[in-house]
Amino acid sequence: MTINRRAVKTAAKAFLTAALLSAATVSVSAKDLRIASGLPPLHPAHDPLYTDFKELLSDYSDGNLSGRLFGTEITTLGNMRASILSGMVEVGLFLPAYFPADLPNFNLVGDLSMLGSRNPQVTAAAMTEYVMTCEDCQSEFKKLGVVYTNSHANPYSLLTTKPVIAPEDLDGLRLRTATPQHARWVEAMGGKAVSLPTGEAFEALAQRVVDGTVTSVSDLLSFNLGEVITHITLLDMGTFHSLANHSVKNTVWQGLSVADREALMKASIVANVRTTSRWVQMVEEGKAVAREGGLTILAPSDALISRTDNFKEQDLVDAAASAQDRFGIANAREKIVRFEALVKKWEGLVAESGGNEDAMVALYESEILSQIDLARYGM
Repeated sequence: MTINRRAVKTAAKAFLTAALLSAATVSVSAKDLRIASGLPPLHPAHDPLYTDFKELLSDYSDGNLSGRLFGTEITTLGNMRASILSGMVEVGLFLPAYFPADLPNFNLVGDLSMLGSRNPQVTAAAMTEYVMTCEDCQSEFKKLGVVYTNSHANPYSLLTTKPVIAPEDLDGLRLRTATPQHARWVEAMGGKAVSLPTGEAFEALAQRVVDGTVTSVSDLLSFNLGEVITHITLLDMGTFHSLANHSVKNTVWQGLSVADREALMKASIVANVRTTSRWVQMVEEGKAVAREGGLTILAPSDALISRTDNFKEQDLVDAAASAQDRFGIANAREKIVRFEALVKKWEGLVAESGGNEDAMVALYESEILSQIDLARYGM
């Protein structure tokens, strides 16, 4: 007897999906939320972003909320939008960069990776305050059927198969990028930008489709990139912060009491702060792995730093013009200026507070949550 394993696997997945959907009404009424990051277990945007969030839900709601955490066998980051809208997932990690036409106001500042502070906690908080108080951003999320909670941030550098120290080292280099601004930087430096999801970087590097990737040093751990790159250039490439951490299906959010919405927000904030800290920690761990594996860690030349800084200044003008041409955002420059001001504001707040977890959570509550009426937010 021959067993069709593909058919068995497909049937099993279909059965599990049906069971999840049939339980939707029970889950909402019982406040047992179906949550998913869509990422592998070792990824910081899964652990601690979702593992800690799951535990904190119960703590902050006095047991009134709980979560069932599903893995990539149920959904992935790429199809999270469909999973949330179908109700299969009720809280999930949303990557707005995948939907530039649907979220142009969010991506206007989410794509400004190189404007990010050297301290990613600063960028994460600035991004969160900006989006939560941006009427156009909120309108975009409402049309998509999800409620935004916050964004974390991940510091970026340059990982390559060839040494990069000076500007001329980038000439002709094919580099994988995840954001439009990083792509524009690559092209301005004389390289060729290749847009690929993070999960496809390993194969692209292994097959020499690309010569490097603009990403976090932590990807040596998260995606084993240490096996396919040879050099790390510690050039400050800002942060990746185009993220909506715990996006809640709007009908689920609207079914929660105000107290439970506050509990969910606080659980999300704590998990956010921990995740951003974990990214920073993993950068140092990635450097250690690189040294142990014989990879070369390089410092950029003054010339490369200077050209990159000049690019950042000019690109803010180009980004505003692009947003107006592509998406009709007439006041794009004013919005970018507002985001710049928030980055500076949070640089001061974080410096004064020391930036530890308790201090950061308190700042989120006093500077952001206090501005939000949770009885109306997301409604």
